[in-house]
Amino acid sequence: MILQEYTEPSPEHNLFYLITLKCTRLRIMNNEDTMQYVCQICGYNMAGYLPDFCPFCGAAKAGFLSAEENSDLHHIEGTQINASVTRINSVPALGYEHAAYRVVADGAVFLIDCPSTFDRTLPQMDTILFTHHHFLGACNQYRDLYPARVAIHEADFRQDLCRGFLFDVLFSGSFCDSGLHAVHLGGHTPGFTCCFFNEVLFICDYVMIKQGKMVINPFGPRDATRKGLARLIAMIPERPVTIVCGVDYVMDYPSWEKHVLQLIG
Repeated sequence: MILQEYTEPSPEHNLFYLITLKCTRLRIMNNEDTMQYVCQICGYNMAGYLPDFCPFCGAAKAGFLSAEENSDLHHIEGTQINASVTRINSVPALGYEHAAYRVVADGAVFLIDCPSTFDRTLPQMDTILFTHHHFLGACNQYRDLYPARVAIHEADFRQDLCRGFLFDVLFSGSFCDSGLHAVHLGGHTPGFTCCFFNEVLFICDYVMIKQGKMVINPFGPRDATRKGLARLIAMIPERPVTIVCGVDYVMDYPSWEKHVLQLIG
């Protein structure tokens, strides 16, 4: 594996571009022949190894299927959010799998987080961009199919759950690419990064709905997550946000903000 560091040129100035995007490209062979397994409880993919228990949820390996078996049982369906954004989920539902979002940006197509199911009918994307390392899904397989570059914050790249996954770009801080703004928050995970495109905010599971109530993700340093959420809310006046896309919900921004302000007050 050869690591070659370089600095991207700075994009046009805007309030959401905080530092120059510094990337590390990892030039390695593809993984087309790597065995991959999918936990049917949570949707976590294990690339190149078969543990006794799921590294994410702890389920026993009796509840795993190979990626091929999983693709025989599940497929991908999209729900249109607006003209540029489509919500992506496995059908039938794959445990408590997260939602991913396909974004047709300004000259590039992004997949924000990645579905757990590999489905060759999923339309092509240029970049798979992760909010954090918990929801890597079948990115290895989509990376090989198109190919697509895979990007994650360098702080999350170092985490154990990234074992077996291939990444093309490691970024630090926040950046703008093809009109999509990625803002590093930290908190829930060291590299947690939310995204904006036009009027849509992609927040994944930084805040979640549990038993009908909005809650801050309890995993990771809770106080740091709360502070990250407060910083995010402070940024909103600079953006015309109307829609929030979460881990398993889509909400109008005013309703979402009303609940979130109670969490950081």
